[in-house]
Amino acid sequence: MYTIHFKFEEKGLDPVTLTKIEAGDSILEIALKNDIELHHNCGGVCACSTCHVYIEKGEDYLPEITDREEDFIDRAVSPRLNSRLGCQCVLEAGSGTIEVTVPDQSQFLGE
Repeated sequence: MYTIHFKFEEKGLDPVTLTKIEAGDSILEIALKNDIELHHNCGGVCACSTCHVYIEKGEDYLPEITDREEDFIDRAVSPRLNSRLGCQCVLEAGSGTIEVTVPDQSQFLGE
């Protein structure tokens, strides 16, 4: 089981901590199931960059970044070395703590 801490760069959004999260879902799916807004214009199939997040801690619990994901991250607003797409960050078997920062999404239109 995982504990996931979501922080937000958008002003006015308080951090959210989720506990007892099981492996198998992506960061995007976990966010949406818990009423955390994370844009996903392509529907979560690694065809855009709107679910771009920063993994601050816990990258070892996620699959390695693929070339395709890296190509879309290059198109994201303000990519960093710890940038990932939420739709591609599927929690692997295990347990631990993951810290995710959601960039300011107020400039995006869509889901």
